[in-house]
Amino acid sequence: MRTNDLDLAGLASRVAEVAAQELLPRFQHVTAQRKADGSLLTAADLAVQGRLAALLRQDYPDYALLGEEMAAADQQQLLGASDSGLWCLDPLDGTGNFAGGIPVFAVSLALLRHGRIEAGVVHDPVRGESFWARRGGGAWLNGAPLRVPEAPRHLADTTALVDFKRLPAALATAVATRPPFRSQRSFGSVALDWCWLAAGRCHLYLHGGQRLWDYAAGMLVFQEAGGAGGVLAAYDGAWQDTVELRPRIGLGAADRTLLAAWRAWIGDALQLPGSSSSS
Repeated sequence: MRTNDLDLAGLASRVAEVAAQELLPRFQHVTAQRKADGSLLTAADLAVQGRLAALLRQDYPDYALLGEEMAAADQQQLLGASDSGLWCLDPLDGTGNFAGGIPVFAVSLALLRHGRIEAGVVHDPVRGESFWARRGGGAWLNGAPLRVPEAPRHLADTTALVDFKRLPAALATAVATRPPFRSQRSFGSVALDWCWLAAGRCHLYLHGGQRLWDYAAGMLVFQEAGGAGGVLAAYDGAWQDTVELRPRIGLGAADRTLLAAWRAWIGDALQLPGSSSSS
């Protein structure tokens, strides 16, 4: 099947149905266990992954599924054979929020092919919001075309989404003590971070280490909505267009002018080669 033939609205509806049945009844009635990497796992993660895996096998039998709750060796093997099409699923992005009773979480599903993100769906069951995007074909929110709204012209007038936990100490200190923006937020769901940037709810983004299943669908929504940025292997590195399992830096802004100013400020804070503070 060609990506252009994929019924994204129908797929989003299936994801929303599963989320309504498996996540919302368990919300605020859940216990979590800690995985080997320190992150949390609930019965809801496993229930959503099991339901969607079965539905995707039925509707798209030619595509394999890479899920967050799989062994790393199995994930790598699947990613290496993604040319014919591979689903990448985070059944519950924001498990910590979900387990703690915080209503900020989502299901994230992306289609990968030839090492690139071709399509994605992010569903927020609490707000009833479904975001979806197709590479080169635009982004939508609940069926309406989605474009990043016009943003403030200067960093000082923006609101930034910043995850402090995964930042280098020097950068976290700089952001906390001399922020270049007006206000800061951190919500705990990478998929929704990217989608809310696309919807204009914040203007800048910085996250020091997100996994493929966290960012794949949401980042595509953001980029197809006209946002500037993506993922990086290093703060002074090139944008990463092909996917892999290693964590990546998430960096974005509502437009290219803001992104250039934001990235320059980060370079100065880290004293990267070529920045004003290192010269």
